Amino acid sequence: MALDLFKEKGVPVERQSFTWKDLVRRPYSKMDDDAFTRTRVILMNGIEADALRMKHIFARLSLELRPHLALVRRAEHHQQTLVNWLTPPDQKVIETTLGFEQLAIEVTASVAIHEPDPYLAQTYRFGMLEDFDHLYRYSALYDRLEGQDPNNITQSYTDIIPGRPTAVEHRHPLDDLRRPYDRKAADPLSKLHAMTITAAEFQTHDYYMTVGPTFADPVARQLYAEIASIEEQHVTQYGSLMDPGESLLEKWMLHEAMEVYNYSSCLAYETNPRIKEVWQRFVDYELGHLHYVMELFKTLEKRDPAEVLPRTLPEPIAFKEHREFVRKVLSQEVDMRSDGTEYVDKSRLPPGHRTLVYQSQLNSEGSPSETAAAGYKWRPGTELAAKAERMGSVLEGRRLQ
Repeated sequence: MALDLFKEKGVPVERQSFTWKDLVRRPYSKMDDDAFTRTRVILMNGIEADALRMKHIFARLSLELRPHLALVRRAEHHQQTLVNWLTPPDQKVIETTLGFEQLAIEVTASVAIHEPDPYLAQTYRFGMLEDFDHLYRYSALYDRLEGQDPNNITQSYTDIIPGRPTAVEHRHPLDDLRRPYDRKAADPLSKLHAMTITAAEFQTHDYYMTVGPTFADPVARQLYAEIASIEEQHVTQYGSLMDPGESLLEKWMLHEAMEVYNYSSCLAYETNPRIKEVWQRFVDYELGHLHYVMELFKTLEKRDPAEVLPRTLPEPIAFKEHREFVRKVLSQEVDMRSDGTEYVDKSRLPPGHRTLVYQSQLNSEGSPSETAAAGYKWRPGTELAAKAERMGSVLEGRRLQ
């Protein structure tokens, strides 16, 4: 039965407590747990990071809201700590990166499928094809650095083939802006979607900016720099889908509803019982945060939360493979480009278009994403399997001579 946001009040903020042992738990297994457990941990770490970022910014803008923001923010800091510390210590940075891109593909695909607004849905499909290509480029880097099969991490849920090439994803800033939804007319699900994907992409940007300089390999350092730039574009793109006319409290209340929605989605799909308990606990905590803000909304803005929030949560985000959907979008929309806020075929961009000029300058000394993937084609066992195949062919040829 769908969760009723108005009836289910969760755990009140004042009863939400933690201890250090509670915060630092046994992590998931990078090899034995389902790959989507990793993506859920990555997503919810990003959702909580976005909650903290938003609340700190709002506190700079509103003296009246500062004490309320501080109370909820501290609880969410500890929630993020618990979630983030579920990451296993033996998971290499490049392996976490593969998880980031798998998350971006599969969650954005689910959002695109269920998004009721055609323009917003196209925006999600547009960005999904770019994250799809990032997974391919980072898989090539994983082969280069570790000689490992990326499907050890992705567990074959997601294809590892080129998408819209990263080298042509670089756009002039004005071509990354999108038309915002109308806060008075948009389906509440559209608002939850926009907040979700913006939060996820913001975390991806910050992660790549943090870990990129830790690599010694020069191609790895350049590839993280290049894709981090695209992630900044994605944050610009998805963030611009939100109506700037929403008040701070309206945005805060929607964000808390979005957090409930995402934790509930994780709960619906989780297969690890230890981590499922975390998702259930934080559904209850986020319901407490939501009702705290709903009361502020009624008291300070004199408005009914039902003007903004859905009565019940929509269908959960689907943590599963979307292979056929992604392949269809790839075959039909790989040549899509953006011209201002609109999507057009690449043939519609004139030679002097600002994005083409911007791309040409950035790639004038080479493209790291092209260098990293030069000659790469995924196969089980990576280059070791290819060498074995070649050796087998040579031996077989000698035998027949």
